[in-house]
Amino acid sequence: MPRNLFEREMQELKESLVDMGHLIDTILAETLHMLHQPEAGTAAGVAKREESVNTMERRIEDSCVNIIALQQPLARDLRTITAALKIVTDMERISDQCCDICEILRALVPVSDGAKPPAHLGEMLERARGMFDDALSAFVAHEIPLAYQVCGRDDEVDAMFSRTILEICAAIEGQPVVVPRGADYMFIAKYIERIADHATNIAEWTIFIETGEHPDLNQGNFPR
Repeated sequence: MPRNLFEREMQELKESLVDMGHLIDTILAETLHMLHQPEAGTAAGVAKREESVNTMERRIEDSCVNIIALQQPLARDLRTITAALKIVTDMERISDQCCDICEILRALVPVSDGAKPPAHLGEMLERARGMFDDALSAFVAHEIPLAYQVCGRDDEVDAMFSRTILEICAAIEGQPVVVPRGADYMFIAKYIERIADHATNIAEWTIFIETGEHPDLNQGNFPR
């Protein structure tokens, strides 16, 4: 009976992580919509969902602590719980960054004067969202190759971040009146770059669960 209880608790933990991941994906989708069509209602919806993310994070953390204290897991199960504690932190930070992006965009609405965000911002966020979705899929399916693929795509987002900053700087030099707006878009670009980093972290923890090794793939240290 105790073993059956442990297995049920582990399954519930994984399901909770997936549920939280689906909520994060919804937040990312709404943030992308906000980037293309800023609306106060969308920003408010993201903020509300972010509160739910915080609640889910606390529940998952409590579940992990309880399993460790009462079941004393070993080997792969212990790695899964350790990784879960890290993954929920990365997911919560993604929701925080989405919330910040939406708040910046909401504040820009009254003064945007029809100006559009830098061209690469939307594509950056789409790619970061894709990385997160695949990182979650790699976790669910135990797919190490997909986890490594996610980590490799972080370089693409980093390159887009650099191009976006150059684009913003060029706009600022050409039109000094958009300096405040340009600074806001720089913050947004940095938040998106960090979202991709968190997706990479999630993929790294998936590799840790499956192999027992935790690679630092933000530096491009891929196996050959």
